[in-house]
Amino acid sequence: MTHLLGLTGSIGMGKSTTAQMFRDEGVPVWDADAAVHELYAKGGAAVPAFQEAMPDAVVGGAVDRNVLRTMIADDLGFIGKIEEIVHPLVAQHRTDFLKETDAPLVVLDIPLLFETSAQDWLSSVLVVSVPAEVQKTRVMARPDMTEDQFERILDLQISDTEKRSRADHVIETHDMDATRKAVQNLIAELIGPSDA
Repeated sequence: MTHLLGLTGSIGMGKSTTAQMFRDEGVPVWDADAAVHELYAKGGAAVPAFQEAMPDAVVGGAVDRNVLRTMIADDLGFIGKIEEIVHPLVAQHRTDFLKETDAPLVVLDIPLLFETSAQDWLSSVLVVSVPAEVQKTRVMARPDMTEDQFERILDLQISDTEKRSRADHVIETHDMDATRKAVQNLIAELIGPSDA
């Protein structure tokens, strides 16, 4: 039986870096954001549905995220319409990915894990975290990031405190060597000798 480990964390907490550490250890990682990018790209499965439901969002044969952001900024009602199109396609993408692996452990990198109740079907949940001031420093160092955007993103996400309280596992991502060691220890704990 494959252990499905959900990986999540608020913006700037080191989720992508931690996901890569699992890959480096040979653990298959499904990335929800990467799946959406694939679905939105030219020839992607989401393009025909967007073409029909909101044609302005399709530019050059692909779904344009900047256009979607503008549409959402003008009318928050678009979030629901976008989710109606995207969520079933993302779920299918994930199902296809899982069918192709028989690894004892698979990591599913899901930014809005608790927000979409993914914990209900996962084996366990890992939250990556750093203190708020470290998070803010990391996020504000990103190109084109503004204080307003950062606050808006945080408003859409469940707080770090709540995520940590609901997680089965928490890894602090201050120090890369310590994070890598924590990842290795968690892999050993989840698929150690007893499950091998």
